[in-house]
Amino acid sequence: MSFSYDGTDLTLDGVSFTLAPGRTISLLGRTGSGKTTLARLLLRFHDPMGGTIRLDGVDIRAARIAELRARIGLVTQEVQLFAASIRDNLTFFDPAVPDHALLTAIDGLGLGAWFDALPAGLDTILAPGATSLSAGEAQLLALVRVFLTDPGLVILDEASSRLDPATERLIAGALDRLLAGRTGIIIAHRLATLRRVDTILVLEGGRIVEQGPREALMRDHGSRFARLLAADFASNLPTDPSTDPAGRA
Repeated sequence: MSFSYDGTDLTLDGVSFTLAPGRTISLLGRTGSGKTTLARLLLRFHDPMGGTIRLDGVDIRAARIAELRARIGLVTQEVQLFAASIRDNLTFFDPAVPDHALLTAIDGLGLGAWFDALPAGLDTILAPGATSLSAGEAQLLALVRVFLTDPGLVILDEASSRLDPATERLIAGALDRLLAGRTGIIIAHRLATLRRVDTILVLEGGRIVEQGPREALMRDHGSRFARLLAADFASNLPTDPSTDPAGRA
């Protein structure tokens, strides 16, 4: 598959991979390598210039856009929140969504304790600009939104900002539950999340320069992935060995 925004310079050049149902892949690479463009193509914000994207064996261009996007859950770095209640932020002001569905989703992601700490539960009002929530808490709401739609494919474009440890643990647990039994694409900025990934795909200049099982690439000290982990670990030396970004115990 190939794609260009201007019709001349290729943002993606001959990219080809298969992701089996229920498996998770991480897209790694520098800014501009094509990671987010891949996500946009999957949701048909754009169509490829050459090649085909198939979901369950069907060319996504043959599907209705609304139906396609209903099957794909997307969490981006920028979470759009409104100066409104938690309920309205989760339902996008749709009164047809019952409270019990919201509570089931919150509980299903293991966020019951976090929700119980909100001052007014679903009626908690967010301040303009969502300044009453941390970046991590905004991500939690975004994950609940996705869980509510029960998509088969989840695309996560992670927030790159460092979270406080408590919220980071909540997000990690919620992600594990969200991805359980689903197909996942993680556009990784923080390598600490990659313990849940089956396959690594490294992009450079719009091309795949490395692809393989996470465990195998992690053990291969000559791989690009192993070098990325080593560099990330050196710059974020943890005080607790269990927080090793490579996912080692």
